[in-house]
Amino acid sequence: GYQRRVHGGRQATHTKLGARKLIFVKGRGGNVKPRALRIDVGNYTWASQSIAKKTRVSDVAYNATNRELVKTKTLVKNSIIHIDANPFKAWYLQHYGVELGKKKDDAPERPKQSKHTLAKLAHRQKDNYIDPKVADQFNQGRLLACISSRPGQSGRCDGYILEGKELEFYLKKLDRRKK
Repeated sequence: GYQRRVHGGRQATHTKLGARKLIFVKGRGGNVKPRALRIDVGNYTWASQSIAKKTRVSDVAYNATNRELVKTKTLVKNSIIHIDANPFKAWYLQHYGVELGKKKDDAPERPKQSKHTLAKLAHRQKDNYIDPKVADQFNQGRLLACISSRPGQSGRCDGYILEGKELEFYLKKLDRRKK
């Protein structure tokens, strides 16, 4: 068969964890593709609560492809990472009036709120469910998440917080790694 320059791929980007640094690569049709060489923030969704928050990536926890990608803190699609829980904690407090990651007995002094606000918070709390394993992670101040964007292709590091069966699966994997 015939070969053209467009048929060859480019070198892998190997996006690392660090202060944001992008390069722009020319693509077909005059398009420009941002490539993240280093990135440390992204937009992460919390599916069960239907929200997304911009937050910091603190560490790479697990990668099914290669152990080396964890050691070198390389960010690729489907990497399991630790993200900062504070933006989600603040939202939860504001939305439900409940502070996550606190013991029951040391309740903080609540600012004075109107009856309407208290009723609204109570109504929201009524059918709210939070995965105990996710709630437990708020104690450490960081959550396990999965990258769903391709940092080397889009220049972004976005993803979702792990919950349910998927979270259990990766917690088991991480426990095995520690032993």
